Amino acid sequence: MKPTDTADPGYFHKVVDCQWACPAHTPVPEYIRLIAQGRNADAYMVNWVSNVFPGVLGRTCDRPCEPACRRGRVEQNNRAQPEPVAICRLKRVAADHKGEVRSRMPAIGAKNGKRVACVGAGPASLTVARDLAPRGYAVTIFDGEAKAGGFIRSQIPRFRLPESVIDEETGYILDMGVEFKSGQSVQSMRNLLTQGYDAIFVGSGAPRGRDLDLPGRSEAAAQVHIGIDWLASVSFGHITSIAKRVIVLGGGNTAMDCCRSARRLGSTDVKVIVRSGFAEMKASPWEKEDALHEGIPILNFHVPKAFVHENGKLTGMRFDVVEAVYDGNGKRTLVSTGEPEVFVECDAVLIAVGQENAFPWIEDDVGIAFDKWGLPVLQESTFQSTLERVFFGGDAAYGPKNIITAVAHGHEAAVSIDRFVHGQDVHVRPAPTTNLMSTKMGIHEWSYHNDVSPDMRFRVPWADADVALASIRVEVEMGFDAATALKEASRCLNCDVQTVFNRQACIECDACADVCPMDCITFTHNGDEAELRTRLKAPARNLTQALYVSAPLKTGRVMVKDEDVCLHCGLCAERCPTGAWDMQKFRLTTVQAGPHCRAAQSIPRTLEVA
Repeated sequence: MKPTDTADPGYFHKVVDCQWACPAHTPVPEYIRLIAQGRNADAYMVNWVSNVFPGVLGRTCDRPCEPACRRGRVEQNNRAQPEPVAICRLKRVAADHKGEVRSRMPAIGAKNGKRVACVGAGPASLTVARDLAPRGYAVTIFDGEAKAGGFIRSQIPRFRLPESVIDEETGYILDMGVEFKSGQSVQSMRNLLTQGYDAIFVGSGAPRGRDLDLPGRSEAAAQVHIGIDWLASVSFGHITSIAKRVIVLGGGNTAMDCCRSARRLGSTDVKVIVRSGFAEMKASPWEKEDALHEGIPILNFHVPKAFVHENGKLTGMRFDVVEAVYDGNGKRTLVSTGEPEVFVECDAVLIAVGQENAFPWIEDDVGIAFDKWGLPVLQESTFQSTLERVFFGGDAAYGPKNIITAVAHGHEAAVSIDRFVHGQDVHVRPAPTTNLMSTKMGIHEWSYHNDVSPDMRFRVPWADADVALASIRVEVEMGFDAATALKEASRCLNCDVQTVFNRQACIECDACADVCPMDCITFTHNGDEAELRTRLKAPARNLTQALYVSAPLKTGRVMVKDEDVCLHCGLCAERCPTGAWDMQKFRLTTVQAGPHCRAAQSIPRTLEVA
């Protein structure tokens, strides 16, 4: 193997598994250390730079960082299935205990004469506004609702996300001089194109819920509701009750929100029924657990066949029982078991089987192309449409995802817009900057807390069931208190504090390999990667995580370190008699809109009115 190029910005970034997995590349270990130090305002601002909505995401994020967490791979002595650090819930700690941070928000720069319109006031559009408004852009956001937030406000129930949190975090952005035109949904792209905007960002989400065209659907229409529309009506107070017996169709997070909301609005018999197996449901594992915790059963491998009614009054649904059959390529097919159809009684049905994009307001002849699925044809990574001054992001770009993905889209689209209006190629993306800084304070002392905590993951306390289930607006999760937050933060392995090797100083005494608690350091002769992985001190079987390989040492051997299971404990650096190992904190700074994302020379783009 060739020596590892640690100067590559992606190398040490990928070692910080949580940050690498986060679509917005939030520096997770950094803000967790700040929380452990009681510096919650600083932790909040570190979050805010990357993910914009720490309080919202600390309650509702899909947590792509947590399955990637190294703790879930190395905590073998505590339980059969080790659990990651509660990254998402620690984010909430910073948000809940930050105190006053408005004075720390970016100052609004001098106006640069550029105007940008954002369609929709969801997380993608708000991120674009947050990135561009401080740079002097005049940003206008159009939305049909009275308040900003998009699906954050309309689809997520209040028992998961209080409205005060949404108001606060959308307010930080709107207070940057952003013009919010509430109650004004855009009806015509052609008309918007004539209003003199230098660029337009479409962040209108995926606003149409999928329906089921089954026998009895039209006859029982009064008792059958589209899940996302029903949730919006609940959020805005238009619906305050529901029938006693409810079936929720679908296995995603929307279905979980529907069933738990129905439970709080008076339904005493709520069932979730899905086509797939329980493990294949798209809902996050904790969302399924929360529904089961509240006594809501989930029936799997049931395919809906018909809505059953009597003179237009819904009485139940019929289902075919199926099983999963896999072919030689692993492709799954649901095949009927041949058992008699199952009849499930109900008085109402909530359909939560997916969402679709809908752009009836974008005329066919304005120059924006769509693919066969109704999604805009976009330039990869730039979010630019076939009409060069129109950009898309969030669910409007590539279909329904999640909040943190929409935020990531917003950051990238803002860079594209900034480069576009300054006459620069939007495909040229400046690389992120990185930095390594030693944390050494002495031979055995480091500027970070490097002891590995033996604690198992701490549980977030819940409100009492009789209180939580009595109201749709009582928040269920109560969040960590300061003492528990400190203990949970101590479980973080500080994966951004990297083990950096200096081969010139190495005397090949093998002391680091001897002291390593994970046997992840080996001195051996070089070879092809596949073969080399098998003869390390502990075989490196995770092929997605790189090996750290040095150039040849004095004996001709190389140092090989398996990055997959390293605890970043610093014992190798403490034991090394020559200082060949050092613990250096890695920092990644992603490129955001502004002068740093542009080349030195720019050509202002002349606006052409469509």
